[in-house]
Amino acid sequence: MLMRLDFQSPVPIYRQIRDQVVLAVAEGRLRPGEQLPAIRALAEDAGVNAMTVSKAYQLLKSEGYLVTDRRAGAVVCLPQPSAGLSEEQTARLRLLAGEARLAGLSRAEFLALCGAVYEEKEG
Repeated sequence: MLMRLDFQSPVPIYRQIRDQVVLAVAEGRLRPGEQLPAIRALAEDAGVNAMTVSKAYQLLKSEGYLVTDRRAGAVVCLPQPSAGLSEEQTARLRLLAGEARLAGLSRAEFLALCGAVYEEKEG
């Protein structure tokens, strides 16, 4: 799995790993049942500490995106559908929409970018 990490970003590395896995699942690049690299292997490939990858995997597990098995390692799964976004997710989405607006994106451009995630998964 190719990770593009930004070591200059204020976003913690473990969060970047988590976010990239979630986006890959949403876009269909990672499918349920697919095995993720072992913690040490991903850490070595990404040039980060194994504890950083472990923290990302634990977060993904707690959110329902991963299950772990002693033999299979970390395996992708889909979280149970919920009644919507959490307050934190809603706040992050509103902030992202605000940033897009301030960056000059029109509503149509923003919605088209958001829709791309759905199209890639469904297509």
